[in-house]
Amino acid sequence: MAVRLVKRCTCLLRGAMLEAPALAPGCGLRLSRVAPRVLTSSATSPSSHFPGPLSGLVEKERAFAANSEHQDVDQLIEKATRPEELLELFRGGHCLHENHAALILIQLSRLLANKPEDKKALLLQDAHFQQLLQLVNSQITSVWHGILVKLLRSLYALALPGACKELQSVEQEVRWRLRRLKYRHLVFLAESSATYMQERDSQELLAELLVHLERRWAEIEDCRMVVSMMAKIGHLSEPLMNRLEDKCLELVEQFGPDELRKVLLTLATQNRRSVPLLRAISYHLVQKPFPLTKGILLDLAYAYGKLGFQQTQVFQRLASDLLPRAPSLTSSEVARCTKSFALLKWVNGPLFEAFVQHILDRAQTITGLHLCNMLLAFAHLNFHPEQEDQFFCLVREKLGSMLSGLPPALQVDVVWALCVLQQVQEAELRAVLCPELHTQFLGGGSPKHQSTFQKLLHINATAQLEYPEYTGPLLPASAVVPRLSALDRKVTPLQKELQDTLRGLLGSKGSFMVPTQYGWVLDAEVVLDPDSQFLPPRDFVAPHLAPPSGSQPLPPGAKRLAFLRWEFPNYSSRSRDLLGRFVLARRHVLAAGFLVVDVPYYEWLELKSEWQKGAYLKDKIRKAVAEELAK
Repeated sequence: MAVRLVKRCTCLLRGAMLEAPALAPGCGLRLSRVAPRVLTSSATSPSSHFPGPLSGLVEKERAFAANSEHQDVDQLIEKATRPEELLELFRGGHCLHENHAALILIQLSRLLANKPEDKKALLLQDAHFQQLLQLVNSQITSVWHGILVKLLRSLYALALPGACKELQSVEQEVRWRLRRLKYRHLVFLAESSATYMQERDSQELLAELLVHLERRWAEIEDCRMVVSMMAKIGHLSEPLMNRLEDKCLELVEQFGPDELRKVLLTLATQNRRSVPLLRAISYHLVQKPFPLTKGILLDLAYAYGKLGFQQTQVFQRLASDLLPRAPSLTSSEVARCTKSFALLKWVNGPLFEAFVQHILDRAQTITGLHLCNMLLAFAHLNFHPEQEDQFFCLVREKLGSMLSGLPPALQVDVVWALCVLQQVQEAELRAVLCPELHTQFLGGGSPKHQSTFQKLLHINATAQLEYPEYTGPLLPASAVVPRLSALDRKVTPLQKELQDTLRGLLGSKGSFMVPTQYGWVLDAEVVLDPDSQFLPPRDFVAPHLAPPSGSQPLPPGAKRLAFLRWEFPNYSSRSRDLLGRFVLARRHVLAAGFLVVDVPYYEWLELKSEWQKGAYLKDKIRKAVAEELAK
């Protein structure tokens, strides 16, 4: 009986479908609402079996684009150029599908995207707009998935108030459908609406959305999707970002240069040093022969510098690709690239010389800020260009008049860089050591203030030790007293081993971890008499301490020795050249009257036994004394 009833209904529906074009405009909409119900109720019956032609007709009825009038409405919505046209379309009595009201709202948000906020406010108060919202709200369960996520983004963009019941209804509908939405819909919703959700306090919806993205991460389809998600929403969820990094490792072989650049920039922006992913990207950058544009090269240098990830082969490729492009770079790009390589502690002589020549060729157009950045980079790397005289003439010409106009911290940085490169002049020393400038950094608690004050100590030491004709001003005696922070740093394995060996070698006749008034800390200090016997350093005058201690002058022929260890981070990448800061420290200790005993990490690591370490230090002491006598 039921089968016969179903067949009869089938015949009636087929006839109604064939006559539909001749019916009134509203009949099509009613039929489109009836047909799915008949289909659903029949499909649930265990004895229902629709023939092939009926299934096709029902599917066509459900497909929105199959109806010619619906297609006409679609075209009218897409071609609208003014909000008034869309509202008029809504009032015009057209046969509107459930999705049409949502499409009108989506198009309204596009038309008003770059309009002033007052125009949006006027639209929100329009009666027809309110009716449109109510219509969408009444039909929200029938709106298709793809249109629904676009609708929510559009309502956010139209700045509807958070208490608006229509907006809350759309948000709730999205939450109910999250499990059924395709992954690309979730991605679109997160990329386009996550910022709005944060601003409007829709935290529950955002949290659920991120959870679904993280759980279904295996559904990510292509490179573009994973790269875009990392850049736009990865920072919102740590578990999601971890999954995206895993997916990147899986797809990295398919990435082009632009995708690799975007991933690296994302990691740099979020300060995520994902070593496996960085290694994989570096491998493909070295192995694949794809061309790298100027913009990609600069972004790669920045990202590697920001993350501090050392990969020599990548740096060599960046330098070799940048070298022929150096003449076409702007001054800003040259300064940016130099700073990136300085962060990497990597010096490429030909490239840096090309940068210097670039600056000299454009001396009239180079700005003071770009010159400051290059100067600081050169000081960090202790790089002295071949055209040193011409370069520093340009520096003095550009910065001489504008030094006092720079921010105080930048003034200190510039003069400190000149001290490192041995190019500072007395006028520049006076400019930063005057009380009007240095007093604002005394007692500063922030890390930036402490770093600036440390540089002031180095500048003060340069004035005292390397410029005997300098008459002042200098930092006050109370300011050069070493702070506890200089001694509170984490003890490294090399430091601990060296301290233990020195204590066994010197005993009570050595001073250890000696903070000086110059801003440097000596690993150990000892006094040698003319017979190379150790003397207690505390008994003798010590002008390098703050305040100076001791009352007895050094015996004739006696010498002070300072032990300085040099860790792996103190050197330029892949070299045994100290960075500028530590070259300055060694110069100051020598100028203060010490014989320096250098203990570099690459020599110390070769020593295995305590006997070898003690013999090594004794040999270092003998060599330092012999070099002094040879002078």
